[in-house]
Amino acid sequence: MNSLACARHAHSTRSPLEPSVRSQWFAGAVVIGYALLSLIPLVWIVMTSLRTPSDAIAYPPKLLAEPSLVGYVNLFTTRSRVGADELASLPPPANWVEALVREQQMILAGPSRFADRYLNSLLVGFGSTLLSVVLGTLAAYAFSRFRVPGKDDLLFFILSTRMMPPIAVAIPIYLMFRHLGLNDTHLGLILLYTVVNLSLATWLLKGFIDEIPREYEEAAMVDGYTRWQAFVKVVLPQAATGIATTAIFCLIFAWNEYAFALLLTSGTAQTAPPFIPTIIGEGGLDWPAMAAGTTLFLLPVLFFTVLLRRHLLRGITFGAIRK
Repeated sequence: MNSLACARHAHSTRSPLEPSVRSQWFAGAVVIGYALLSLIPLVWIVMTSLRTPSDAIAYPPKLLAEPSLVGYVNLFTTRSRVGADELASLPPPANWVEALVREQQMILAGPSRFADRYLNSLLVGFGSTLLSVVLGTLAAYAFSRFRVPGKDDLLFFILSTRMMPPIAVAIPIYLMFRHLGLNDTHLGLILLYTVVNLSLATWLLKGFIDEIPREYEEAAMVDGYTRWQAFVKVVLPQAATGIATTAIFCLIFAWNEYAFALLLTSGTAQTAPPFIPTIIGEGGLDWPAMAAGTTLFLLPVLFFTVLLRRHLLRGITFGAIRK
């Protein structure tokens, strides 16, 4: 009887703001359902990358099909069609890649350009992200800690650069890049993406740095630290959550950007987004190869986000004391 009374008392003293068990189960079911719906396109892309071209365009669509690496082979190679007599006269295939190509009545003609375009994406995406975060952190710290004349106007001006669609200034940027010799260069894309991301990085990081009490830096400088040492050893560790969040947002934009990469590059510095849709197979688009390229294209951002998840889960005000 005593245990029953205690249970009733605990139930009656439960905070009205605390969700009930039924509400928690319902919320969990909604989140899981939304996650599954969001994953359907990604799962379908991965499945398509592991199918043959005929299975990829089969109607009605096949949920289950024999897996094949033809899409990945076609993505990384260029091939040439030959006649049956010429194919029969060739020596046995030297490896499994050549064997898959022979099954398509083709021979290897060399590597494709996808690997170069993928490396360009890595260089441009992570290079611009690094610059955006470094410059954005310095600017955010200056706006947060120093008396900058016209600070509110400057912050609004910085934010206003995000209000205009970037493609609206594509033609002026193209003409400027052509005059400066930055067309089809890695440096040109890195600078462009850095400028576009800088406003977002500054605003996000200023909010994080504002949450860090000034007393931390003052105590460090009383102990003999310089302003720069206090910034590096006190502020940056406390702002790790904000830096990680900002880096992910900047990388996502630079990694997925299509319009500027299509307009300003054609060969040397072309990234993966404008290259993947140009993958042509026999008689049309090579859907397994395109799906394979898309699957590989998702991995760096996924790994980068997983790598920084520890900082993301700490919350915005981690390490700070509210005044």
